[in-house]
Amino acid sequence: MFGEANVRISFGLLIGAAIAFQAPANIVQAATATTSFLVTATVLKFCTVVATPMAFGNYTSSTDAISTSTITVTCTNGTGYDIGLDAGGAAGATVTTRQMSGTTVTAARLNYFLYSDSSRTVNWGNTVGTDTVHLTAGVAPIVSTVYGRVPSGQFVSPDAYLDTINVTVTY
Repeated sequence: MFGEANVRISFGLLIGAAIAFQAPANIVQAATATTSFLVTATVLKFCTVVATPMAFGNYTSSTDAISTSTITVTCTNGTGYDIGLDAGGAAGATVTTRQMSGTTVTAARLNYFLYSDSSRTVNWGNTVGTDTVHLTAGVAPIVSTVYGRVPSGQFVSPDAYLDTINVTVTY
């Protein structure tokens, strides 16, 4: 009798152990492997510029003629830049006294001035840190106004006068 009971207990333990060891083998376990990668980009300073024409209209020597132009600059956000205006294309013109040339008599000149302020007192030239307009770009384009004046008292031949001003954005 003693031997039979012992066999039954051993057999019961054996079945329980077999079930316990078999259960994990039936469970599907997922394995994973991970990694990471670096994402980079370099944002370069970049600017574009667009300008509108300045038309003084009809001029008589008895009064100043005034007009405006706009310069729209779009740069990378946070970029500091200077807007410079050259002397124009007429021989002898400077950034402090610009000259339009006659279209019929090309040697004829009509003096004019370009300013960065509406009272037309601050000359707009092309020397960075001296007579340019310094701005810092935001998220939207910045529009700057160029104020022009053809002074009275110029006795020139009747003609159509013109000049081309080059706008330079230094950033």
